Amino acid sequence: MPNEMNSASITDGFHLVVDALKLNAIDTIFGVAGIPITDLARLAQAEGLRYIGFRHEQSAGNAAAIAGYLTKKPGICLTVSAPGFLNGMVALANATTNGFPMIQISGSSNRAIVDLQQGDYEELDQMNAAKPYAKAAFRVNNPEDIGIGVARAIHAAMSGRPGGVYLDLTAEVLGATLDTDLATQSLVRVVEPAPRHIPDPESIKRAIDLLASAQRPLIILGKGAAYAQADDDIRSFVEMTSIPYLPMSMAKGLLPDNHKQSAAAARSLVLAQADVVMLIGARLNWLLAQGKGPRWSPTTRFVQVDISPTEIDSNRAIAAPVVADIGSAMSAFLAVLQPGQIQPKPAWLDAIAERKQHNTERMAVNLNASPNPMNFYSALRAIRDVLADRPDIYLVNEGANTLDFGRDIIDMHQPRKRLDSGTWGVMGIGMGYAIGAAVVSGKPVVAIEGDSAFGFSGMEIETICRYHLPIVVMVFNNGGIYRGDDVNHSRGSDPSPTVLMKNARYDKLIEAFDGTGYHVTDPRSLTKAFTDALASRKPALINCVIDPAAGTESGHLQNLNPQSQVGNAKRN
Repeated sequence: MPNEMNSASITDGFHLVVDALKLNAIDTIFGVAGIPITDLARLAQAEGLRYIGFRHEQSAGNAAAIAGYLTKKPGICLTVSAPGFLNGMVALANATTNGFPMIQISGSSNRAIVDLQQGDYEELDQMNAAKPYAKAAFRVNNPEDIGIGVARAIHAAMSGRPGGVYLDLTAEVLGATLDTDLATQSLVRVVEPAPRHIPDPESIKRAIDLLASAQRPLIILGKGAAYAQADDDIRSFVEMTSIPYLPMSMAKGLLPDNHKQSAAAARSLVLAQADVVMLIGARLNWLLAQGKGPRWSPTTRFVQVDISPTEIDSNRAIAAPVVADIGSAMSAFLAVLQPGQIQPKPAWLDAIAERKQHNTERMAVNLNASPNPMNFYSALRAIRDVLADRPDIYLVNEGANTLDFGRDIIDMHQPRKRLDSGTWGVMGIGMGYAIGAAVVSGKPVVAIEGDSAFGFSGMEIETICRYHLPIVVMVFNNGGIYRGDDVNHSRGSDPSPTVLMKNARYDKLIEAFDGTGYHVTDPRSLTKAFTDALASRKPALINCVIDPAAGTESGHLQNLNPQSQVGNAKRN
């Protein structure tokens, strides 16, 4: 008999990883190929998984993260070792902060050499480096443990509050062989990776009693509510109670932004004057001023619906915590809520309506102006009007002023269609989110980018063109970070720290990759270019030139960007 095992009876770690992913209905990988995972990418594609190759791991990770948010199953990011792993970690940490299910799978160097720090190729203890920034981190050292490793990563990414998980695969385990039958037996199909967390009935009653006692109640919807995909129950609860609601940025569209109960146009008023606030999938973090003054009343009482018990009382005392998954919680609320049981006072609704009308009229003055050159208002008005009858389109939005103005001006009418900088307010998510949304949905995507924000991931327009994705990138080009008219206070020849290249032609970049570029300087030409680009369903980039003086320092976050109190004259 021959001494060598018949090749048909063995498999290896590469095949086991792919088999484990397929067994758990994961069908897409976002990544950057290289040592030691090149063959893993090739094999995944050969075995029917869709592989989307990026130019930078951070963008691949962002695509995986937003895919996880949209599909409620972990998005997969595949990276090389050490530097590639670290690039992907930025997106993994952001996914964990935002509560997006994602798994970063990275190849790594020889454990024996790494652990003795003997200088292996791209040597780094990746698992331990990942732990502070991920919800969980695992390493697979034996090929027969790949199935368990993938299963544990899926459970960790999806259960409780979702998050980013790191899975380390050594080069040795990828190349290791084992018997096919034993390999098949080692695979694990995950059962119920995100079990329901049923609320305590007493917590439901307590919350309803508190809301029923309110004079000026308010509901705040967070992106956790959007992620839950309990859209019908959330809408039923909001409408049955008649409570005004305020959507956080990525919760826009859970109810249409033009819904009569929306208090978005009276945000400052409702935060300052509400006596009972119900948080549904929203956290009292910096985006809500930690629930503290001067934006909030010190006497406000809170109902909080959150799957994580440690979120309760994180900044303000929560009078009525409901610890549960949002779908189960909203179902429980509707099961006991009686018609008319919760009724906001007419004076409260009238005050909100009056403030909404005042602020809407003030906004209309800016939107209806036609400055030359364009500013954020006039450019976004043109985009808003084109998108008005296209609720199916995904909108990615990042920047400072571009993000702030875009959130306020462009209404959303369907859930999970607005994708933006999220909890960290981080720049650089734009192209990754756009690609991820286009890949998992098959729908058109529009990415509205500040020129500074676009620079973080702009090379991914080649990825967009390579995969022929229906993405229109809009670069709001005012020639700078925040604005483009700052000066070098040393009077030297270098540009100011916040100034980018004047008259940059971002539209020429996409033309290099056989996409369509547009250069626009007024609302009419912007409307035509945008309409044509959407109709083509092909990659396009619109260089939207706006006034260099448009925008403010740090957008709406001026209070977070400290400035020197010592004048330039004194320093000079």
